[in-house]
Amino acid sequence: MTGNNANTMGLRPHFGFWQTTRYKLSLHKPLVMGIVNVTPDSFSQGASQLVVQGVIQAAEAQMRQGADILDIGGESTRPGATALSHKEEWQRIHPVLAELLTWNLPVSVDTYHPETMRKALDMGVDIINDIWALRQPGALQAVASYECGICLMHMHGEPATMQLSPLSGDPLAQAGEFFKQRIQATIAQGIEQQRLVLDPGIGFGKTVAQNFMLLQRQQELMQSGLPLLLGWSRKSSLGAVTGREVGDRLVPSVVAAVLAADKGASVLRVHDVADTVAALAVWQASRTTQLVSG
Repeated sequence: MTGNNANTMGLRPHFGFWQTTRYKLSLHKPLVMGIVNVTPDSFSQGASQLVVQGVIQAAEAQMRQGADILDIGGESTRPGATALSHKEEWQRIHPVLAELLTWNLPVSVDTYHPETMRKALDMGVDIINDIWALRQPGALQAVASYECGICLMHMHGEPATMQLSPLSGDPLAQAGEFFKQRIQATIAQGIEQQRLVLDPGIGFGKTVAQNFMLLQRQQELMQSGLPLLLGWSRKSSLGAVTGREVGDRLVPSVVAAVLAADKGASVLRVHDVADTVAALAVWQASRTTQLVSG
């Protein structure tokens, strides 16, 4: 995506803020989005209330640790994951949303189901984070009638099979063209550009080399005039280069988050909030000429 393309779409850089339902989120420094998964096997075993309480406690811990946004998801979208119906998804996330929306913190919902989007937005959810970039039938229309923030993600294929036949060629060029088309689609629905953030989709139908190419050349995607959200946390590419299993990828995840921030990412989607916040504080201090003494 070139600067000329961005100009022809009438886009202007707006890295000052991200407009969401209840909040105008400053982007003058990277925001940390805490991942709150509501994807337990025990939901089918009658233990839903205990699970919900555990998820809420985990979300509260992330808030105390410095999360700027909480991202709630009821369906796993890891490679090979099985799709979930919108009814099952809503059953999982609704009680968690009911609690988190009473807190003074932006709440995002990770969903591609238009039915879930509408229900969540009717409750007052601030952001819709969609791995399908609003390509599911009815999704664009679902968000257009609200004032929520929106994250559009690039994905090659679909979660169940995307790593069996990953993207070929230059991921930057293909993601850039994809975003150009999706931005035009949102503009056609009357969605304001200050509501949009783009996610290049690390690990979603890409090879290890392509994922690191996206990191290396991440700033090229900023030519769209829109801020970027990056989700490197615990990704398999980090395991590929470190040899570490998913539960032992804290340090690689934090390093990748700081590298993404250094290359201009506005939002970092992470599991390990406290460690990411601490690392970003060091990174920020290294960029500041006047440091607080002590």
